[in-house]
Amino acid sequence: VNINFTSGREGMESAARQAGLKTLVTSREFMDKAKIEFPSNLRLIYIEDVIAQIGVGSRLFGLITALFAPVPLLEWLCGAARTTAPDDLATVIFSSGSTGTPKGVMLSHYNVISNVDAVGQVLPIGNKDRLLGILPLFHSFGYMSLWFAIKGGMAIVFHANPLEAAKIGELCEYQGVTFMIATPTFLQIYMRRCAPGQFGSIRIVFTGAEKLSPQLATAFEEKFGIRPIEGYGATECSPAITVSTLDSRQQGIYQVGSRRGFVGHPIPGVAVRIVDPDTFEPLPRQKPGMLLVRGANVMRGYLGRDDLTARVLRDGWYVTGDIALIDEDGFVKVTDRLSRFSKIGGEMIPHGKVEEALNEAAGASSQVFAVTGIPDEKKGESLAVLYTVEETRIPEILEKLAAKGLPNLFIPKKDRFLKVPAIPVLGTGKVDLRAIRQKAIEAFAPEKAG
Repeated sequence: VNINFTSGREGMESAARQAGLKTLVTSREFMDKAKIEFPSNLRLIYIEDVIAQIGVGSRLFGLITALFAPVPLLEWLCGAARTTAPDDLATVIFSSGSTGTPKGVMLSHYNVISNVDAVGQVLPIGNKDRLLGILPLFHSFGYMSLWFAIKGGMAIVFHANPLEAAKIGELCEYQGVTFMIATPTFLQIYMRRCAPGQFGSIRIVFTGAEKLSPQLATAFEEKFGIRPIEGYGATECSPAITVSTLDSRQQGIYQVGSRRGFVGHPIPGVAVRIVDPDTFEPLPRQKPGMLLVRGANVMRGYLGRDDLTARVLRDGWYVTGDIALIDEDGFVKVTDRLSRFSKIGGEMIPHGKVEEALNEAAGASSQVFAVTGIPDEKKGESLAVLYTVEETRIPEILEKLAAKGLPNLFIPKKDRFLKVPAIPVLGTGKVDLRAIRQKAIEAFAPEKAG
């Protein structure tokens, strides 16, 4: 279990309790730098202490054994009491909690390795590539990236803090990084603080975990000369579901690998289906609905929560909770989460669409608006917006929304805008939807904040 150290002591204690953890391996240097206070009931093993006890003889024995010993012997030397089967539990990854309480997602060895193999079939990598390892290993995207690099023979350049843009730029330039996996939030930071030449060796920039806006993709391409491609996944799916890839160009052949505004095709071995959210009847191409996923990558279930597992696994299909559509060429477009809608005046208002319209009206290449729903005594719910632009620009931006023909219900009221220093994000780089809603409730509906 990779502990999410950004979830605070309460979140870490919850994960440790749910997973029955007794021992935690960590680093003193990391704990001091990150100022982390781990749960007191765990036995801590500091990696610095372990390294100091390993002599030259032990290192040579370990090297020779790793190179030449058969796998069963390696497992026995590492203390394995039995042979590991593909369907055995490999890890428990706790969800980010961006929309609610974190849940322990149980992934088997087969879940993880099938996902890695499938992604490797569509993303061209080799042993000359170098992956930038900046995504936290407690997040499914970062966890998969680790095994993806190892399976593909890539070297990995690790850095613990993805927010340290200056250091990231230096590492990419010095180490000759060729493959970057990051979230759009991190790309925004690198655009402001990294020089174009520092990313000169990178040939693939792959994003996930949150939506990549066309404005950000274009701005990144204009500065660094490489356009990010986008994928889509869920912790429950190990996590990759769809992947965009590079265009294939050969004599007489041109195959498009990505499409703007879409998250690619389903990876090999994974099936997707769009259904009506209420009846679960399949919907035709180009019609948005609930996205279902089926494949070897789908989790075993939620740790200790059979009730929640039964809610999201239906006849072998994982119910993502995301609204999406599939076009005529099989590309998938995710439009919003079902939970990111507000029902106002009898209509379902998608937060993501309003958010996108606001950012576009502001001419922003990064996310400067975040939309949520808050309780409303008259209408049941109303839209609220957190923003980081100058307050004087709000009337002009609202006028642009109206001029674009956006329905009145989609346009937030002027008195429901809250200026913040920065849009809240999680340690994974995803926007913290729960924190955004809490801030909005505290500002506009304080009686509901508790």
